[in-house]
Amino acid sequence: MALSGVENLARLPELKKRLLWTLALLVVYRLGIHIPVPGVNGVAMAALFADAADTLLGLFNMFSGGGLEKMSIFALGIMPYISASIILQLLQVVSPELKRLQKEEGQAGRKKITQWTRYGTVAITMVQGLAIASGLESMQSSGGAVVPPEVAGWGFRIVTMITLTTGTVFLMWLGEQLTERGIGNGISLIIFAGIVAGLPVGAARTVSFMAEGIMSPLFVAFLLAVMVAVLAFIVFMERAQRRIPIHYAKRQQGRKMYGGQTTHLPLRVNTAGVIPPIFASSLLMFPATLAQFSDIAFLKDISNFLQPTSIIYNLVYTGVVVFFCYFYTAIVFDPKGIADNIQKQGGFIPGIRPGKRTYEYIDRVLARITLWGSLYVASICVLPMFLIAQFNVPFYFGGTSLLIIVGVGMDFMGQIESYLISRQYEGLMGKGAKVKGRR
Repeated sequence: MALSGVENLARLPELKKRLLWTLALLVVYRLGIHIPVPGVNGVAMAALFADAADTLLGLFNMFSGGGLEKMSIFALGIMPYISASIILQLLQVVSPELKRLQKEEGQAGRKKITQWTRYGTVAITMVQGLAIASGLESMQSSGGAVVPPEVAGWGFRIVTMITLTTGTVFLMWLGEQLTERGIGNGISLIIFAGIVAGLPVGAARTVSFMAEGIMSPLFVAFLLAVMVAVLAFIVFMERAQRRIPIHYAKRQQGRKMYGGQTTHLPLRVNTAGVIPPIFASSLLMFPATLAQFSDIAFLKDISNFLQPTSIIYNLVYTGVVVFFCYFYTAIVFDPKGIADNIQKQGGFIPGIRPGKRTYEYIDRVLARITLWGSLYVASICVLPMFLIAQFNVPFYFGGTSLLIIVGVGMDFMGQIESYLISRQYEGLMGKGAKVKGRR
């Protein structure tokens, strides 16, 4: 009998242990959000973000899980790690040494690239932490309260830089522990938890807008309908795939006959998942963070160009999302390797010759569906910007956050399902199986 429901936790203690690890580590992350950086006026920071909730700072605050608003030890979130990962992956395209480490050295090569990514994370976090510390000294809320209560100087800057760097490194370690001991990708789960924690705040803001007459109940109902439609569209597109039929010729090995069956190769429309919008946001955050916390005129101009509601920002953001959809798809999916495996197993695509022709066909189909997938991801990502610009609604009610929530949630549930299926088959075929018959 197939395992189902909550009973799986009792029957599979290892799954229960992994789920408890996931929950415990996420609780540690949320607790750290409330630990402030020494010397920062929390009241002034809250007032500052109340005035800038729908600006670039609001975008930063969402990806940090509310840590930037509180100026906590996790204020920079996990974005420096993602920025370092982007840099290393881009360098793999132009550096033969990195490419060799990734493909030829196996686990040892990937371990070395991970180590370099950690070093890059520390360097990026130190630069961002120092820029934020310098910017905090001159920032004040609309009520006139300054963020550092006293003239801080280099002592405050160094302490803030070290604190933020330590917090990001701890988050990086926490993500690795989530991946190893829990279920799902740890980095994605941390971003997921931060966004979900902020959704009640967005809902409360909408209710307050409606109570103050800023938004009518009819418009709120329209907004909810849009959210439901976007959610359904995201689920549909995330499950959409192009199935390429594959036939396997019959072959005899000894006295047994193999092959003679038909299957398919599923190509997802959105092969890259939620990585492109995360990569694109982090890439645009790095220069914009420096601009937001600096008085240099050139950096201020950059900050003005990179306002989320501006046309330039959305065009650049769309272009970067489309680029990363193709780039990450090329990294995670190898058409040549798939074509070689199909040929080795005696398979072929009807009407297509095995080998190079199969590789070219798969690559061509993948490029076409990735175009539609990238346009879908880009359109979902710019939706909140459009809502903010046209209707002045909270940032959380939009595409990027829902895309990440739905994508990570589906991946999380998919991994649990795969885990259950693999353990069920292990129980059926291995010794000591405890699967009961029908009642």
